[in-house]
Amino acid sequence: MYKVVIVDDEPIICEGLKVSVPWENYGCKVVGTAGNGEEGLHLVRSLKPDIIFSDICMNRMDGLTMVAAIKSEFPEMEVCLLTGYRNFDYAQNAIKLGVTRYLLKPSKMSEIKEAITCMTENLKDSKKQEEPASGSLWNAQNQKEQYLYETFIKNRPPLEENAENKIKESEANNFIVKTALCYIYDHYTIKLSLQDVAQHCYVSSWHLSKLLNRYTAKGFFEIINIIRLDQAKKLLLTTPDKIQDIAEQVGFVDVAHFSRIFKNHVGMSPSEYRHH
Repeated sequence: MYKVVIVDDEPIICEGLKVSVPWENYGCKVVGTAGNGEEGLHLVRSLKPDIIFSDICMNRMDGLTMVAAIKSEFPEMEVCLLTGYRNFDYAQNAIKLGVTRYLLKPSKMSEIKEAITCMTENLKDSKKQEEPASGSLWNAQNQKEQYLYETFIKNRPPLEENAENKIKESEANNFIVKTALCYIYDHYTIKLSLQDVAQHCYVSSWHLSKLLNRYTAKGFFEIINIIRLDQAKKLLLTTPDKIQDIAEQVGFVDVAHFSRIFKNHVGMSPSEYRHH
């Protein structure tokens, strides 16, 4: 039997799907329901269902990031979105991330049954593989995204495949990495932990660490230090600010630590860089 989890903040929809669909006819069983995205993610991780029916617009959750998190951690899991969000680009992005069906509310029973049929057929196909990441999620016209892509993704060294690195490239993983890098960039001036970023991306710290290493060949602290140092280099060349002030502006509490990290990465001290 295929395990099914239903996630929707409208109890009537959760209960309606649970009791009105003849799940057994499709070899399925509803093993859990959740009333919000956070509870839904917890259920998914604990029950590891084969199929998920979920709303995409729930409180405190970014729907696309939630979908990407699910498909990143469980790439073979089938996802059907039931939503009132009538936006073609949104639907297109959801399908890129691996959603099998995107149904608008109120959905007809025939549409739901067709979605179940499609998802169970996909599950039977053990040879189904993910599409490789295309990089199309990055916007070359956006200065921040262009910087992050060129700095961390475009010219990353190839990562040798081994037993400890089983993460394959996919649009869902690409989306999570992009979301993580953008969040780091937007918050590099404050004290930031891997767990903070992982929570924003709805994945575990362990999984995010693996993704960052797979896609950038760098660890979390190396990534945040590179961003901070790149910003520090700009300030050293364009402002008369004291080195201690610049260190604080880019997120370093200790100027001595900043100077040491700067020299290790750049090959000269901040003062030497300013006057080179």
